[in-house]
Amino acid sequence: MTPATVASWIDQGHLKGHKTPTGRRRVASADLADFLRAHGMAVPNELQAARERPVVVLVEDDPGYLKALVRTIAREAPDMEVIEATTGVDGLLEIGRVSPDLVVLDYALPDLNAVQVVERLQDHSKRLTAPVMIVTGGMPASAENNLRQLGVRAIVNKVDGMGVVIEAMQRALQSRMVA
Repeated sequence: MTPATVASWIDQGHLKGHKTPTGRRRVASADLADFLRAHGMAVPNELQAARERPVVVLVEDDPGYLKALVRTIAREAPDMEVIEATTGVDGLLEIGRVSPDLVVLDYALPDLNAVQVVERLQDHSKRLTAPVMIVTGGMPASAENNLRQLGVRAIVNKVDGMGVVIEAMQRALQSRMVA
């Protein structure tokens, strides 16, 4: 197959990928491996290594809560790999970099709120397939309605405890694996 064929597949939406600002196309290795398998093509050995653990991007600006949640995840759900970000923009960059299996967002971040982050993730060129979960100390009812309309299924209040947060994360990851 030629690079032009692959570019055509991306442009037509058959293969998940994106264009860089310079016009080059990029495809995550896991997406390429999935595409090759789905179309009965050989998958090169270097693409065979699937993720051993689900990847979670955790976007939280409170350093104390972030540290405590990461520690709790390491203890209660050691099968999760956590990528940390402390702002909405950094979270978006990490999400684009690692194509996570789950995104966990604090509602109130220093630069963007969760609604703004999720709206940016809805851009079809990003092709995010990971579920998004909100962890919050509180938010306006209108924001909760907006998030639900944007497809967010899990919204957890921080006061419910980290055990509830981790259970919701595990449920979101399991529902993704089943889908």
